[in-house]
Amino acid sequence: MHSLDRRRFLQSASAAALAGFAGKAAAVEPFQRVNPRIKGLALTSYSLRQHMHWQWGKEKEGEQTMLGFLDYCAELGLEGVELTSYFFERPVKPARLNAIRRRAHLLGLDVAAAAMGNNFGHPPGSDEGKQNLAYFREWIDHFSDLGAPVARVFASKSTPKGASDDEVLANVVANLEVALPYAEKRGVMLGLENHDFVKNVDYLLRVLKAVDSDWLGVTWDSANLDPTPDPYGELARIAPYAVNAQVKVTTRVNGKHVQADYARLVKILRDADYAGYLVLEYEEKEEPYEAVPRFVADVRKALKSTS
Repeated sequence: MHSLDRRRFLQSASAAALAGFAGKAAAVEPFQRVNPRIKGLALTSYSLRQHMHWQWGKEKEGEQTMLGFLDYCAELGLEGVELTSYFFERPVKPARLNAIRRRAHLLGLDVAAAAMGNNFGHPPGSDEGKQNLAYFREWIDHFSDLGAPVARVFASKSTPKGASDDEVLANVVANLEVALPYAEKRGVMLGLENHDFVKNVDYLLRVLKAVDSDWLGVTWDSANLDPTPDPYGELARIAPYAVNAQVKVTTRVNGKHVQADYARLVKILRDADYAGYLVLEYEEKEEPYEAVPRFVADVRKALKSTS
């Protein structure tokens, strides 16, 4: 089969798959919580990205190791951490993962979540799709070994050339149908983040309605949305599906960054009966070692004011 014909075949097969899944009665539904509560604050290692010694698989001049990141979170008085695949020492060895898990436990930190940089936008049978599923399985294995209950995954960071939105959504669904049984086998839920292609909340909800799995939810990100005059309203639509929640310093109103209303974000999650951590993700220009402690204090204040 010629490459063009093969690509068209894969795309049409994925589109047919999405139509079939969308017709199912089963879908990801809002979670019913027995004991909804915000367990505490966590920090994602992405917040210190420029200081990490390993960055996207390469050694850099940054001084911070993953073990040092855990120490820093404990010094801040946090209850948990989110560990991102980009900053692990390579090659990833079981002994290093065990050392991270041990240090977190001794510091009184939960591994609240983990995150990877996958791309489910390509057909699972394509070369790109196969590579991303292999990457996904590798990191689900690592996150399971670390005891992470949920892993952030992306829908599509880049899309196949010429693919329509419906075809990309079909690819995302098709990849999730392959990925979720493996995640279930390893005991790690997947949180599909409202990021990149599914910053469009309608698209994110379409994916959730097309997938039949108890192991899929949303990594709720307070800032990643298509331009809208009401970001809080859009966030409220996906909060009932949240299995992890990331809070940032700013959110976007009509695409422009504005200071986030932390109390309002907390209320949205509480109204949706969220149970889990608030993961702080710092992305601003100010030096994180200066700004993150203030960020932590401000969100703690919001938690207390809305309790």
